[in-house]
Amino acid sequence: MRRWSEMAGLLFAKPRLVDSVRQDLVASGAEGVGALDVSRALGRKARLMGSDAVFEAAPGVSAHVLGMGPLQPFVEDPRVTDVLVNGPNRVWIDAGDGLTRVPAHFGSDDDVRALAQRLIALGGRRVDDAQPCADVHVLGCRVHAVLPPLASEGTLLSIRVARHEEAQLADFLGDGVQDVYVRELLEGLVRSRRNFLVSGATGSGKTTLLGVLLSLAGEGERIIIVEDSAELRPTHPHTVSLQARQANSDGRGEYTLADLVRQAMRMRPDRLVVGECRGAEVRDLLAAMNTGHVGSGGTLHANSTRAVPARLTAMGALAGMGMEATALQASSALDVLIHVRREGASRRICEVATLEVKDGELVVIPAAVLRGGTWRLEAGVDRVEALCNGS
Repeated sequence: MRRWSEMAGLLFAKPRLVDSVRQDLVASGAEGVGALDVSRALGRKARLMGSDAVFEAAPGVSAHVLGMGPLQPFVEDPRVTDVLVNGPNRVWIDAGDGLTRVPAHFGSDDDVRALAQRLIALGGRRVDDAQPCADVHVLGCRVHAVLPPLASEGTLLSIRVARHEEAQLADFLGDGVQDVYVRELLEGLVRSRRNFLVSGATGSGKTTLLGVLLSLAGEGERIIIVEDSAELRPTHPHTVSLQARQANSDGRGEYTLADLVRQAMRMRPDRLVVGECRGAEVRDLLAAMNTGHVGSGGTLHANSTRAVPARLTAMGALAGMGMEATALQASSALDVLIHVRREGASRRICEVATLEVKDGELVVIPAAVLRGGTWRLEAGVDRVEALCNGS
């Protein structure tokens, strides 16, 4: 593998050449500029610069005109999941072992801002002084931009790179006898069409694990996936994806996750999946689970299973549900919680639990907990085993 410093220099492009190509493309009046248009513009420059010089500069120019500019080598690296720009000379990446600063450079904050505005525009939105924050899914990435004055030291870019990993359930577990037992529990829960939530912190592997579990569903089942941005890619022959849409600059055309969950319920789903529950859509997902859409699931941002009840209660409140109503809906809808955490470059399932209501409050009953590399079976394991057996 190349060093990060070597990668940072791969797509160096002369600013004047990039500007010249852009001006040519604007002057040509071409709409929906693509790689062929850039190649033609570079071909015209070859008469002045020489073909060797243009050939050498072509990847950098293409990246600056069509792609991620100086960030392109990192976005293309299969190890990288996140690219964070805190300033012209402050770029960080996560390649599986935590955040690392890399020697990628922009000429100035104006260049960072220009890249942010171009990427957001590619996603059909705008980011400017009137609207200094925006989030889009573009070029296989989720891009979030914040401009000054909200970003006090200059334009900020946060890029999450979608990686469609060919993971297996065993990748989230060890190879001991107890790990095999937990794996068989989870496989049984999917076969028995139990409803579940995968919880975990940011970057813990929630979405990847959800995709792995959905891949275990029967081939004759229809899975409808609802997401903010399309990331889930289960290995399954019958999946349908719906993606939320933000309102346009006139405030029209918005479709929220809650809207899409209601649409999905009319599309004959065998399993209904919400990529990540964040707000009022939890009401519609729980309602779907409670009205016969078994085997459904989703992910939830939480630092432990113990934090899940509070998160569900907060999201229920956004949907106008009281604490007791949320507790009753969640306990009857959700059969199992599965918690995943990050350990260095790997991700591990570390807890399986169930939910129940006590004194009007939603509480977690652990079934299997990983502590110090060893699984401990807890009070909820009998219930989980019964669920696996169809009880």
